[in-house]
Amino acid sequence: MVHPILGLHHVTATVDDAQADLDVCAGALALRLVKKTVNFDNRSVYHFYYGNERGTPGTIWTTFPYRDKGVRVGRNGAGQILRTSFSVPATSLPFWRQRLTGQVKDLRSSASAFDEDALQFTDPSGLHFELVASGRDARTPWAGGAVGGDDAIRGIHRVSLLVQDPDKTLALMTEVLGFKVVHEAPGAYRVAAGGDTAGHFVDVLHDRNATPASNGLGTVHHVAFAIATADEQLHVREDLVRQFVHVTPVMDRCYFQSIYFREPGGVLFEVATVSPGFTIDEPVADLGRGLKLPPWEEPNRAAIESALPAVSVPGIPASARTVDAR
Repeated sequence: MVHPILGLHHVTATVDDAQADLDVCAGALALRLVKKTVNFDNRSVYHFYYGNERGTPGTIWTTFPYRDKGVRVGRNGAGQILRTSFSVPATSLPFWRQRLTGQVKDLRSSASAFDEDALQFTDPSGLHFELVASGRDARTPWAGGAVGGDDAIRGIHRVSLLVQDPDKTLALMTEVLGFKVVHEAPGAYRVAAGGDTAGHFVDVLHDRNATPASNGLGTVHHVAFAIATADEQLHVREDLVRQFVHVTPVMDRCYFQSIYFREPGGVLFEVATVSPGFTIDEPVADLGRGLKLPPWEEPNRAAIESALPAVSVPGIPASARTVDAR
């Protein structure tokens, strides 16, 4: 059965230092920090959500900063998201080249397998990013930071994953998740769900000789796809179970509900609901300013805050932007 995936929801990575991550994502890239919380599976680690003004699905990049937590550096390879691409206006690449010079590593011009102009770079943790020039992205960006609306990032353009054999990966994505193959090039397929513009694409790269990936610092942990309702999410889960895919129960992430499973090539996928969104526990104007905890962790707030490193958030007034270790 084909299910109605709406497009990308978010992408989550394991990073090294919390402050360095904020400096790149909220500072250099001028994404809005829409939620500052903790990893619900490890409350000693922050979980940062970045995106547009409200953290609309398809604009969301999230990170777990694991410095000094015993997590090794990861290795890129098969069974992993290799690169996360953001969409920017078609004429803005010169602006971004100038802005990012000296703030990121390995900044260079590039062209994708499907001939899009882009800038590629890596962050301090070693994650691979790309800014893709797009003339067809009508999403409203976050323009309340250091970059105005004419140049600001619109959201995620696509993710690029690598598998050794694409056939089973493509079968699951097209026959269950509702993606369609929209382009093909040597060593790559582009699939889309819910639309044929930025925020709906996944590039499936394939190389039978690729070395398997190793998760860790500087690697993408998973990619999440958006679905409209909890009922539709349950139908996806039931269909996956019928096909003998190991899938988690529905998990409460407060801002959405999630299920997780690995596609046949080894990449961790999530299907996440659109609702309730990031304004469930703070108003739009205050998003990202305070440390938000799930209700079941509120009794432990003092201990949690004392274990987290102090961070300063670019783009937030000084009076409201620091979480102090106690």
